[in-house]
Amino acid sequence: MSEATSALPGPVPVGILDLAVATGHHVLDLDDLAAHNGVDPAKYHVGLGQDAFSVPAPDEDIVTMGAAAALPLIERHGVEGIRTVLFATESGVDQSKSAAVVAHGLLGLPSTVRAVELKQACYGGTAALVAALGIVARDPRERVLVIASDVARYDLDSAAEPTQGAGAVAFLVGAHPELVEIEPASGLFSADVDDFWRPNDRSTALVDGRLSVTAYVDALLGSWDDLAARGGPAPHEIDRWLHHQPFTKMALKAHRAWGKHAGAETSDDDLATGFTYNRRTGNSYTASVFLALAALLDLDDDLDGRRLALFSYGSGSVGELLTGIVKPGYRTLRRTDAGSVAATLDARTPIAVGDYRALHASHSGPGSASSLDRENPRVTTGPFRFAGVTGGARRYERTA
Repeated sequence: MSEATSALPGPVPVGILDLAVATGHHVLDLDDLAAHNGVDPAKYHVGLGQDAFSVPAPDEDIVTMGAAAALPLIERHGVEGIRTVLFATESGVDQSKSAAVVAHGLLGLPSTVRAVELKQACYGGTAALVAALGIVARDPRERVLVIASDVARYDLDSAAEPTQGAGAVAFLVGAHPELVEIEPASGLFSADVDDFWRPNDRSTALVDGRLSVTAYVDALLGSWDDLAARGGPAPHEIDRWLHHQPFTKMALKAHRAWGKHAGAETSDDDLATGFTYNRRTGNSYTASVFLALAALLDLDDDLDGRRLALFSYGSGSVGELLTGIVKPGYRTLRRTDAGSVAATLDARTPIAVGDYRALHASHSGPGSASSLDRENPRVTTGPFRFAGVTGGARRYERTA
């Protein structure tokens, strides 16, 4: 064994050190969409479990939201030890250059950093977390910045339209975590299913809603069985559950199915706290389950030492079930941002249905990856903006 290798510390606990949230500039209230569509608002509030969804301004995209989520982490912890940036998204803006490289530049990170984009539908954020855990386990001196950022965009007047949304969660993964220590065993499930996909020539996804629900439940139950086979915790040893939330009612249905499958008692109240932010942002794809984690850590005062189960699902399909232990003192760390997520959501600018539809249809609308040269109007009040396209290349600016 070389001297350099022998100098490395032994196995240490690894997990999430800190996390932060960002979202789009605008918000569309589903009461307004219901009125426009001539339907009972309960169809959205109760049937889907959603209240509103974020809509990015023309000068926002996954990069600006992701960098905005990551900025507070850099300001609080600095850049020392960060040698990897993993950017998870299914709303990629370039087929070659990774969003991680652009975010790396906007955040002013050192050149001695690997920057990579990951994609597998909504599962990509968890894939990035698992990769980050392995990097830190290999060398506990390192920290990994994970960014999960997405814009969920569906056709106007489609059944999926009210489940759109936008948001980003960034988190630091490192040794001796202050928020959540991730346990080693996880449950896995993959199957080739056409429940949701977006071909390269489309700006909106194709969805088989019924199949998507079935595939989600199959992945959850398969992941649970695999975790149990690998010595994972029994149902009664899990204190809180967090699920990926395409819409919150879907997660609730899946959790009920898990209860029957595992012979566990469940209550709809089990997931309510984790639904708090997602009900207001809409679907944020790769960021969704981590937005649920942020809500739980912000709003539940009784998590010291509690075990969390975190289920991630990506259509097509891949599922993974992780467990983690919340560290004592987590509230002290989260209270440094007390009310910040709620304040961020409250600060969004309401958008009228007509204006939202016009933005959706424009070449610079939410989720657009158009290479047409243009100058984007200055709208966002966030720290970064997507300024426009020149010669087919996207240009970004730091605004503060």
